[in-house]
Amino acid sequence: MGQSDRRPRSMTIQSECIACIAGQSRRVCEAIHADKSLSEHIINYVETALQSADFTLSPPVIAAPLYEGMAKLAQTADLYDEQKRHATIQAKSYLPFLEETIQNSHDPFIAILKTAVVGNVIDLAAEVSFDLHNAITSVFDTPFAQDESESLRHALTEAKSVLYIGDNTGEHLFDALAIRELQKLYPKIVFSYMVRGAPIINDVTLKEAHEAGMEQICRVVDSGVPTPGFVYELASTEAKNLFDHADLIIAKGMGNYECMTPQQRLNICFLLKVKCSVVAESLGQQIGDIVCKLS
Repeated sequence: MGQSDRRPRSMTIQSECIACIAGQSRRVCEAIHADKSLSEHIINYVETALQSADFTLSPPVIAAPLYEGMAKLAQTADLYDEQKRHATIQAKSYLPFLEETIQNSHDPFIAILKTAVVGNVIDLAAEVSFDLHNAITSVFDTPFAQDESESLRHALTEAKSVLYIGDNTGEHLFDALAIRELQKLYPKIVFSYMVRGAPIINDVTLKEAHEAGMEQICRVVDSGVPTPGFVYELASTEAKNLFDHADLIIAKGMGNYECMTPQQRLNICFLLKVKCSVVAESLGQQIGDIVCKLS
């Protein structure tokens, strides 16, 4: 359903985005425990590269080559490997609570959506940091600031195929739980789970999806995309085909929203927690709000 628009531009970058990307270079230095010399190299590299960046591109697209450059300077393939392992351990400890919450809910569908959004608080790249326990438990008492869940519920009753595009490592465990529970409600739907094509920030890749046994739940697809968000033009042929022909797409997190805004086709549901002022302005919401937006 819906044809891809093929437009290479998405959200307009703002000055806050540049400051955020520059600040992420310092987070990288902390993540890899860089010494003073390496830290200076990494920070100077990013600041210099940003001076000649193409600001008609979305923030995730600008950030991707910078992370590749930082990884080369650090001589590592995955800058956030340690943090991703820690996030996975944290997320795993909350699975029993989330499973029980869904089972005891008067509306399991809404509880499933909240479970998917709950995972989105585990984000090392966000401008705002959260207390994980409070963030997870409070989501279930928080209404969607933009709530198109009933439209999503209806779309799912008519869908035969759903492409679920993941975001961060750690929350991929919550994605797995959400997909399992959605399969119970909609047994006729064929689900596919899409991950990043290469390590980028703390995003989920095939490695983490495989470790979580995602392929036992649904089809798992490598997008081929090296950016922190799905960029159609950079995707593999298989990923483009899935994107074009899935009846419905569920896209998690701000990176996917940034890369797919304006929306490139109909029937995309964005599930996310708003964590920066630029995305908040785009959605007309506030930092900290949770959103279920269906195009």
